[in-house]
Amino acid sequence: MTHPHPTPDTPTPDRTPSEASPPPLPDDLRAHLTLSARDWLDHTLTEAATRSAPSWELRLAEARRRCGPAHADAARVLILRAARPAPADLARVYQQGTADERRAVLHALPHLVPGPESLPLVEDALRTNDTRLLEAAVGPYAARHLMPHMWRHAVLKCLFTGVPVARVDQLATRAHGDAELARMLADFAAERTAAGRPVPEDLLHVLALTDPAAPPHDTHGGTPHGKES
Repeated sequence: MTHPHPTPDTPTPDRTPSEASPPPLPDDLRAHLTLSARDWLDHTLTEAATRSAPSWELRLAEARRRCGPAHADAARVLILRAARPAPADLARVYQQGTADERRAVLHALPHLVPGPESLPLVEDALRTNDTRLLEAAVGPYAARHLMPHMWRHAVLKCLFTGVPVARVDQLATRAHGDAELARMLADFAAERTAAGRPVPEDLLHVLALTDPAAPPHDTHGGTPHGKES
């Protein structure tokens, strides 16, 4: 296969740390909160652990005001992990919530749902053009449970919307030797070239990962679905 040559792509907008990274671990989060925010979070997590809905659901809406925009995502994930809602409750929070709350649900899925029951939430997020939702949707839960056809389209959606493919969990493992993904990427690159548009560097990176002769080098855990032709 002839790989397309890279050309400079349109730069992506700058992102704040909370937009570009997954939520930090609890100790990391607490170190950045004010005393009043830490007290609120500790009380909220204790309350959420009693599973006394809808109180913990209301706290999700308060997280931005209480913890600040830079730490609200992480606080919401911790609240969800403490409450341990059932998949049906997660679906309700996702469907009725704001974009911030939907993103928190997606980040929390790997900690709360061992099976594929919540895949409809991931699939819904992948249909949007909200890049922050897309980043949350291609995390560890999708890596473990998303079927190959949908996963390939998730990778393409990242390329279409400018979401860095580094956000795709288990990318190297799942892309390795995937001839169908390679075909889709080559087609996309050819369309861009024919239209006089640049081919993203990320596309070339993923295309290289599909080479069966290149060893996969993901360091994340998880067991992805097998590949299909």
